[in-house]
Amino acid sequence: MAQVPQTFLDAPAVRTWCGLALRELGRAREEIDAINVYPVADGDTGTNLYLTVESAATAVEAVFAGYGTGGAEPSLADAVRAMAHGALIGARGNSGTILAQLLRGMAQVLAASGDASRADGPGLRLALRRAADSARQAVAHPVEGTVLTVASAAADAAGTADGDCRTVARAAYEGARTALAATPDQLTVLRRAGVVDAGGRGLVAVLGALVEACTGEAVGPAPSRGGSAGHARVPELSAAGPEDTGAGGTRAEAAHGLAEADVAGSDCAGAAGTGGPAFEVIYLLEAGDAAVARLRARLDALGDSLVVVGGDGLWNVHVHVDDAGAAVEAGVEAGRPYRIRITHFGHGDAHTGRERPPRERAQRAVVAVVPGEGLAGLYAEAGATTVLARPGEPPASGELVQALRRAHAREVVLLPNDAELRHTAAAAAEQARTEGIRVALIPTRSAVQGIAALAVHEPGRRFDEDVVQMTSAAGATRYGEVVVAEHQSWTTAGICQAGDVLGLIDGDVAVIGADVTATARTVLDRMLQAGGELVTLVVGEEAPDGVAGHLEARVRDSYLAVDTVVYHGGRQGALLLVGVE
Repeated sequence: MAQVPQTFLDAPAVRTWCGLALRELGRAREEIDAINVYPVADGDTGTNLYLTVESAATAVEAVFAGYGTGGAEPSLADAVRAMAHGALIGARGNSGTILAQLLRGMAQVLAASGDASRADGPGLRLALRRAADSARQAVAHPVEGTVLTVASAAADAAGTADGDCRTVARAAYEGARTALAATPDQLTVLRRAGVVDAGGRGLVAVLGALVEACTGEAVGPAPSRGGSAGHARVPELSAAGPEDTGAGGTRAEAAHGLAEADVAGSDCAGAAGTGGPAFEVIYLLEAGDAAVARLRARLDALGDSLVVVGGDGLWNVHVHVDDAGAAVEAGVEAGRPYRIRITHFGHGDAHTGRERPPRERAQRAVVAVVPGEGLAGLYAEAGATTVLARPGEPPASGELVQALRRAHAREVVLLPNDAELRHTAAAAAEQARTEGIRVALIPTRSAVQGIAALAVHEPGRRFDEDVVQMTSAAGATRYGEVVVAEHQSWTTAGICQAGDVLGLIDGDVAVIGADVTATARTVLDRMLQAGGELVTLVVGEEAPDGVAGHLEARVRDSYLAVDTVVYHGGRQGALLLVGVE
């Protein structure tokens, strides 16, 4: 349906803009993914921008839904603030994080305009200027020839336009489009690949949607290839995913190897690549301005591609590092990080301008859902692409599909690590298969089963053999956990009251107690009654001090020839996870 042209920007126009931007990025997603060579040639910029705008559009729709059907509608300030907040909490990747700050910068100006219901041409000019400036300030080390350059050019062009929102939006779009075509002249890696900047290409699509929202007229296609004639090649890009990591020796040795990887931090991660950081770390952060300023300095020293966007106590942090655990710990020191995502690049390019050729897709990768930051770091250090599942916030199918794509491998083993995610994981695996990815879903029901599977993972084996061995290792691992009851309930062990300590074995409540350590000891003893060679303990952040040491001593004194390995899971929901195999 054709859009009705208007000379101003109001809440319905913002709603239309978000919908059109989502549509355009959906159409251009694969094209933008394909030209993604900088700063990391991981082929996901189009997808990340789409998911960021999808979150923004969803937030705007929620505001409109809140007003019902009575004829009332939100103000311009309501709409742009929702758009900016949605983009902030849903931002993905480097370009998505920068786009979120662009939208936030616009929202700051538009929400403060004198007319609460609409903004005129001069207001839009100021908003575009604030957007470009704030995005540049959010990036620790800005590089020209990127989305930042395109945003600045859009603001510059808009600043010279006299007229209403239609004129300003067109000028911004044309300025951005011209700057985009020139990006290969500013970045050698783009010129050699024969493409324009992928993030900039996405921004041009977003600005084209703004033009259509204001004028009712669709704009022409944006360039995706470098060179004046537009005949430069578009490479087939599918970046390497997780580094192939095998696990030789006995199962206990493999498990202890994982523990050593967790402790080694940057040494193990640095081995994954020789020209840039091995991990992308992204998280939302609740923190004050002073704490964020200190965080910026610390993360800048740890890695590169640092982008910190947001404000008013809520931030989105993006950085590329060799030590993923240190980046998360820095966030913990600054405030409360959550929705943490850690991606292993393998042989990834860094955002430093260093040139390296596009990489081939990895043969095999592992994608795992993990319940806490500590385990996310452990799995990532072992080469897996992780999806963090916070308590009460299980990942959706689309998030798992995105992780399967980020793995950039021909064959992927998916570890849901939760019985409740069985159907969600199956749907994600089926979707990935339609995109040409060979996916094997191992129905792990706990993170400790996933650890067992990952420890015997050998990429050098045939895919089917590797899946069989991983499935066997997971199936041979009994799993337990210790949690605190939130309310009164009937259980398989009787009635529990709020505050009781519950010990679960293989998903069922087996023990109701009052003391965490005593309950954990009972769970461990019952699990070892059937025998075992290795005990895995994953200690949550809220577990009492000394519980792991007590259980280690219990195993050492009472069970001969049984090894114990301990990991720290961070905020994982359960006080303790136990695995026995």
